[in-house]
Amino acid sequence: MQVSRMAGSLIGSEIIKIGNEVNDMIRKGEQICNLTIGDFDPTIFPIPAEFQTEITEAYQAGNTNYPPANGMAALREAATTFTKQRLGLEYSPNDVLVAGGSRPLIYATYLALIDPGDRVVFPVPSWNNNHYCHLSSAEPVMVETLPENSFMPTAAELAPHLPGATLLALCSPLNPTGTVFSRQNLLEICDLVLAENQRRQPGEKPLYLLYDQIYWMLTFGETEHFDPVNLRPELRDYVIYIDGISKCLAATGVRVGYAFGPANVVDKMKSILGHVGAWAPKAEQVATAKYLPQATAVDAFMAQFKAKIQRSLDALHDGLQDLKSQGLPVDSMVPMGAIYLTARLDVLGKTTPDGQVLATTKDLTFYLIKEARLALVPFSAFGTSDTAPWFRMSVGGASLESIEAALPRLQAALQALR
Repeated sequence: MQVSRMAGSLIGSEIIKIGNEVNDMIRKGEQICNLTIGDFDPTIFPIPAEFQTEITEAYQAGNTNYPPANGMAALREAATTFTKQRLGLEYSPNDVLVAGGSRPLIYATYLALIDPGDRVVFPVPSWNNNHYCHLSSAEPVMVETLPENSFMPTAAELAPHLPGATLLALCSPLNPTGTVFSRQNLLEICDLVLAENQRRQPGEKPLYLLYDQIYWMLTFGETEHFDPVNLRPELRDYVIYIDGISKCLAATGVRVGYAFGPANVVDKMKSILGHVGAWAPKAEQVATAKYLPQATAVDAFMAQFKAKIQRSLDALHDGLQDLKSQGLPVDSMVPMGAIYLTARLDVLGKTTPDGQVLATTKDLTFYLIKEARLALVPFSAFGTSDTAPWFRMSVGGASLESIEAALPRLQAALQALR
């Protein structure tokens, strides 16, 4: 049976493939420390109690029919108030689009802006932009980033690729690295986007900036979150923000995301998703609208939630640094944000006890699943080379005890290589 060229050439998610392998082992009774999926185990990281109550009451009140296609007015108002109070960004509720998580909103941004063959610039590693380019028939322009810059793109790296591009896709805190833009770094990139748009002729499509800040409430220590329009208000007509509750409230399955930006773009995104029907469930929208204004409850939840995530990230980081001090070829970056730790496992080319040469990070990934009962995602799943020795460790699905127990197994598995 013939399918479309797009569907026929679509590449599956490497993260899901690894996750499926892990789930098969778990079903067979294996105890795996699963650090693959950017999700939360609700037995470890439950959603806020007050929020759960609001969801239950919304269903009991009969909110089970269709919501408005662009999102319930009360939620759009709550989201804009929350954004203004917390970030200082002031948008109208009419400039907000609600959907079933951030994914439909990112996809709608691509479809609203991209014509086949348009160029989309994005850093690697980064999450899913290559697949959104494929789905929208865009030409992907992947910009390699460097560990010395915490894998965040710099203005110098992006500058050669922006002339003629339609979209620059950025994320901070970044999935997969858990690192963030510094103020100066993002400011320089904003100035590049402004300069590029000033060079374009009337009637020419602008260079837009997709800014995914779904993890912005999850920063640690002295780390601060910065965004384009606060740094350069002149960018307001060009920036589409992606936001929502999935990560900051451990509510990945609740599926409430929202985007906001220039009305002419958001209105087209509304039309696209109106045909797709990718709205968030009505009861969850009602509940989110009632929960977000509860500042005291939100702050109390975030304080304990962030502390718990940071304990897990710090345990991983400290454990890897301990292995490094023992002479093993590993390293990690200090956790800055999100739920991810960037780890370096520089053992490619070595041989396993059963004689397999570890030629790629995929080989190493499956060796660690089998021998250390530890599941990671290589950066090759996010666009880098399959020999780059970098991995994402996601702590949302594993307990602190599971993480601590996995570190000696990792040590043993690495020491067994020759």
